[in-house]
Amino acid sequence: MRVKVNEIQAGCILAKEITGRTGRAIIRNKTVITANHLEILKAFLIKEASVEKTMIDGRLFDPKERIENEDEDNKEESSFTQHYLKAVQNYKLLFKNWQAGSNLDVAKVREIFLPLLERMLNTKFEIFYLHHYSTKEDYIYHHAIATGLICGYIAKALRYDDGEIMQIALAGCLSDCGMAKIPASIIDKKSSLSSSEFEEIKKHPAYGLKMVQHNTFLRDGVKFAIAQHHERLDGSGYPIRNKEQKLHPFSKIVAVADVFHAMTSERVYRKKESPFKVLEMIKQDYFGKFDLAVLQTLLDGISTYLSGNQVKLSNGTIARVLFIEQKSPTRPLVQLADSAEIVNLEQKREWYIEEVLK
Repeated sequence: MRVKVNEIQAGCILAKEITGRTGRAIIRNKTVITANHLEILKAFLIKEASVEKTMIDGRLFDPKERIENEDEDNKEESSFTQHYLKAVQNYKLLFKNWQAGSNLDVAKVREIFLPLLERMLNTKFEIFYLHHYSTKEDYIYHHAIATGLICGYIAKALRYDDGEIMQIALAGCLSDCGMAKIPASIIDKKSSLSSSEFEEIKKHPAYGLKMVQHNTFLRDGVKFAIAQHHERLDGSGYPIRNKEQKLHPFSKIVAVADVFHAMTSERVYRKKESPFKVLEMIKQDYFGKFDLAVLQTLLDGISTYLSGNQVKLSNGTIARVLFIEQKSPTRPLVQLADSAEIVNLEQKREWYIEEVLK
């Protein structure tokens, strides 16, 4: 919905990019508004902006005056966003209960998560926007829901049956449940972890397995995935340093989804990266650590997602995707909007796709 800037509060989510007179972005689409952003809007004399109906903490945003409602596509987008943010806040309540000593109730997790999963499987490409909503403060709760959704997307693309898709998605959602047993002082720390604190963090897969090991609603593959999602094919992961042949197929999916969302999200000690740049990094810098079929599934999704769309490049330029090489889907042939120049991003390595423009 479109509202006056003086109505906007910290925690609102920008629904459309705000640009200056030169056409360059002042604040990007999906940005979670902070007090600093509000000052920037005032400095640029921006009078109106479009925001989501739901704030980042799951509350509905109810301004005193609305200038106009958005079109049907944006209503649908807001509806998914609202559902996602509500699921994150409900998961947060469950996580707080686990921290307080309550048992993990899988039925309650299913109730929160599965309706959202079903919705995502019908829209699919929403998974490439989820990183925008993750905040430093609530990262762990966003990570659970988003990782589960990404796992569901991958599992469906790999043609698992419906029951397995649900179980793999639940594995992603529950993969970090063991973090509830890590001291809150470590989870809530506002700076980088010490080596001893990281060693404690590395125990969370084992804690998570203990929390679900006797649950009859979860298949063994889910339990393996919770225990193994930080293992790597080359044996460089943790907690046991298992290699490829000892890793369950479910765990290979969760491993990719987990690192993909983590690297695209803003965290205390790391800024968020573009999903397109992250997939390049995983494929090139982490070669041999992740299952190639799983990784290729995300790359194929990116390729479908990009086809024919306008994109924003890392230098702020707007371009349209003309042609995608299957071997490098994140680096297509694009035409720049301002000059009509055609650029091959495979050759222009210093540029990368920052975002797809809806």
